[in-house]
Amino acid sequence: MSININKDKCIGCGRCTEICPNTFKLSNEGKSEVINKNDLNCAMKASDQCPVEAIMVNE
Repeated sequence: MSININKDKCIGCGRCTEICPNTFKLSNEGKSEVINKNDLNCAMKASDQCPVEAIMVNE
C-alpha cells in the first residue's frame, strides 16, 4: 500500500487537503505531501479529484 505525489505535476491547488486533511498537507514549497498513509479510500477520492493527476495510490 502506498500513496505518492508527483511533485513535478502538483500545482498546489489544495484540493487533496480539502478532501483528506488527515492524509495530505501543503508543504512550505506549496506542493502536496503525504502525512498519513493509512486512509487509502480517502486518498483514492483525492486522486480522482486531482486536476493534474499528481496523486498515485497503489494497493
